[in-house]
Amino acid sequence: MKKLFLLLVIVLVAGTYVGQLMVKDPGYVLIAYNNTTVETSLWVLLIALVLAFVAFHIVVNLFTHTKLPTARLKAWKDGRNQQISRRKTLKGLTSLSEGNWAQAQKQLAQAAERSDLPLINYLAAARAAHEQNNEQATDDLLQKARSTTPEAEVTVAISQAEIQLSRGQLEPCLATLLRLRTLAPKNTYVMKLLKDIYLRLNDWQQLSKLIPILRKHQALKDDELSELSRQCYSKLLDESLQNLPVETSDEERLKTLGRTWHDLPAEQTRDGDLVQRYTELLVSLGAESRAEQNLRDLIKRNWDEKLVTLYGRVNGENAKKQLDNARGWLKSHAESPALLLTLGRLSLRNEHWGQAVKYFEQSLDIEPNSETLAELARLLRHLGDGERAQTLLQQNLNLVASGLPELPMPSQEKATV
Repeated sequence: MKKLFLLLVIVLVAGTYVGQLMVKDPGYVLIAYNNTTVETSLWVLLIALVLAFVAFHIVVNLFTHTKLPTARLKAWKDGRNQQISRRKTLKGLTSLSEGNWAQAQKQLAQAAERSDLPLINYLAAARAAHEQNNEQATDDLLQKARSTTPEAEVTVAISQAEIQLSRGQLEPCLATLLRLRTLAPKNTYVMKLLKDIYLRLNDWQQLSKLIPILRKHQALKDDELSELSRQCYSKLLDESLQNLPVETSDEERLKTLGRTWHDLPAEQTRDGDLVQRYTELLVSLGAESRAEQNLRDLIKRNWDEKLVTLYGRVNGENAKKQLDNARGWLKSHAESPALLLTLGRLSLRNEHWGQAVKYFEQSLDIEPNSETLAELARLLRHLGDGERAQTLLQQNLNLVASGLPELPMPSQEKATV
């Protein structure tokens, strides 16, 4: 309000001053061109120029800010197309979520034709076509998605790989994923799909190369990655022998198996399950002494109850020396049930029957275990103490048949045959 008042005051003052100038000296202007002359006062000319400038400015603004009829028609048409597209997209996505595949495909494909962002529509329509097992329509819709939005090649290719994997088209899917690895080398979802393909193809060599990448980018949880590594490297050990010609000698098989084992990552050669599988393969090739030595070295470097139990199952080259080695571990692991079980078994190999009974009983006292119970009962029966073996089994029935439900039982006095 104050600004408006101040402006009015300025205009009045300026107008008064200019009026005085006009009265004092109106001025004279003569414009002559060819045979035409225009005579006027200076102030009239100035006012005419100002009014002409204002009029010109208004006309230009009207021209630039007002749309022509064709432009307005196009804007209206575009807006209407977008409304139709959004409405059909919503209906199509609803049909897709409800499992109405044919209707979803039709609605989404039609919406894509009017949409300024057709990628989502074409991908969803391709999914609907795939659910109807319409491979041609699926591929066509994916191609439309690719051609309308070239910059979204990674997104389209991932959808294509998922569909190929679902169809069981493993080789084409692998080709798609390998191309994706070059386009998006850090995409963890692509890594997961590639992992699935290698598993389906039983390509353990390539999977073993992928595992470090999965670990580096944390594409899988630690427990999943550990299980995958265990499975992969175990299969590599098996394949190292299976791929050899039938006539290959055991000595050459041992060399091949040894090379495969030493090529594994260092941490995997300490994994209990993998060591067990390697040991089983060594035993199958008649190399129990090498298996015993390998186990002994691993146990010395890193104590593992599972490996200690496995040590008692291996028949080393010298049974007495093997027993002495295991006894040496008692100094640091006197309360280990696995070590006591192994000592019992090694005592049997050395025909130390009484000592074996003692070790088995100590192991069973520390940790009741069905395997230890079976060893002790078997030994007692062979020693002619079948009654004690039967009593032992009866007392530890829960170890023999674990998981039995709690049910009422008759007393011995009331039991009838």
